[in-house]
Formats: sequence, structure tokens, C-alpha cells
Amino acid sequence: MFKSPFSFDGRIRRLEYGLSFIIYFAAYLLMIMLTGVGVEAGGGGGSLVAVILIIPMVWFLWAQGAKRCHDINRSGWMQIIPFYFLFLIFQDGDRGRNEHGSNPKFPEEADLLESETLDGHLKN
Repeated sequence: MFKSPFSFDGRIRRLEYGLSFIIYFAAYLLMIMLTGVGVEAGGGGGSLVAVILIIPMVWFLWAQGAKRCHDINRSGWMQIIPFYFLFLIFQDGDRGRNEHGSNPKFPEEADLLESETLDGHLKN
């Protein structure tokens, strides 16, 4: 879990995706408390720090969302659809290997051999 959280490649399970949301919101609340953004209307120093801190946080959330989209064999761009994150939380991932990698839920299941087709038959 969380092997490469800033990478857009691969697949993650629903649990890791849900934990990613919790981590993001905890970091967001901590950032707001530390920088004081939203408390004072005229302070510009805290907002600059907040912008610098929010960039890796959003990158993390987008990367985790893209990997979750890959788990259900969709493009990572699908996560920009409003409320699509709810679908990602509740939709079970593809069983077996897809074009984005092995199934993270059942790693003990062997991937297809080079001599097999996607439906498990041997190639000629």
C-alpha cells in the first residue's frame, strides 16, 4: 500500500483510495491551521505558503484517483467528472490483470503467462 503515491501508473484498491482521501483532508486541515488561510482577509504571506503546499497535495489526490480509475479499467481523466469519486469508492476493481497492471486485491493470482491469451487459452 502507498508504494508510489505520486505516480499515475498502476492500480490501487478501494481501501487505499479511501485512505488517500482521509490523508488529503487531514493534510488540508493541518495546512489551513498552520498558514491561517481563511482566518484573516488581508494576509498575503499565508496564502502563498498555502498555494505551495496545496500543489503536492492535489498531485497526490489526482495520482491516487487515476490509479483507482485504472483499477476499474477506465482512463484517469474520468475522475474529473463531478461526484465520480463516489463511484470509485464503491465500485469493485477488475478481477485479474487489465491493461494497467495486475490486480492489487488478489496478488496471489498468477498473471497470464506469455504463452496464454487473455481468456486463458494457449497461443499457437
